[in-house]
Amino acid sequence: MNPKRAMLEQKIKHFPVLLKEYIKIFDGKEIDFFLDGTLGAAGHARAILEAHPEIKTFIGLDKDQVALDLANENLKPWMGKANLFHENFKNLDKVLDEMNIEFCDGMFFDIGLSSMQVDEPERGFSFRYDAELDMRMDQNTEITAKDIINTWPEKKLEEIFREYGEERNSKKAAKEIVEKRRRNKINTTFELIKVLEPVLGKRRKIHPVTKIFQALRICVNDELNSLKEGLNKAILRLREDGIIGVISFHSLEDRIVKHTFKDDETLEVITKKPIRASFGEKNKRARSAKMRFAKKRKKNE
Repeated sequence: MNPKRAMLEQKIKHFPVLLKEYIKIFDGKEIDFFLDGTLGAAGHARAILEAHPEIKTFIGLDKDQVALDLANENLKPWMGKANLFHENFKNLDKVLDEMNIEFCDGMFFDIGLSSMQVDEPERGFSFRYDAELDMRMDQNTEITAKDIINTWPEKKLEEIFREYGEERNSKKAAKEIVEKRRRNKINTTFELIKVLEPVLGKRRKIHPVTKIFQALRICVNDELNSLKEGLNKAILRLREDGIIGVISFHSLEDRIVKHTFKDDETLEVITKKPIRASFGEKNKRARSAKMRFAKKRKKNE
């Protein structure tokens, strides 16, 4: 077997987060049109297609071409009904318009960084590997983490570390980066770690640069604005009695999902409290996962 093919098959064998709980929400629901806005390797997609053979059209979006290639492999049995697009889910309305689909019966979003992206050293997402500071989910976009670290003003760096990373030492981190980059450009993950570790100090539970890396990734990919825009568009294109679900992995994302569902008068919140991982979850990412669902109200309700 060719090495690339072997690596592809290995990556496909991942464990989607909160899979049983996800499928249970859609039990008994008749689905014609389903949209997955964050397809990944299609673990959740396979599960919904297997559980609901009545699905006529499945729409899968992902801004990461590598993930989309994996999804194509994983969804071959359903290629007659599965339509996959290299697209940010904030543009889901454009995709639905192109397909002449007005409303979907179900929608799902698994937000944030995937295990596949973390495990690809060259993408620069993880502080575990020495790699170019990239962090782009969509390789067609221009701005990288390296651009931000080496060109953005100190005040702006402090702002993103504080707001997107909730880093308590954001001011010290920004100042140190600006001072060090005057002498030498900061190009790689390990170079950034070397700059930051002395000012961030040791932490028992997480690596000291975790929140800085989170902030950079969110900024590079404009994740929070995309989430707000994508959710609002999704709700508009959700059919009456249709179900929408979101898995998030940190408080910033979950807060947006919670308040969007709660504040939208067209929705009925199904999950009063977020669904959390059970003890038997195989995917380590599930420890921080929160899954919320809402249903579109009928007009006479």
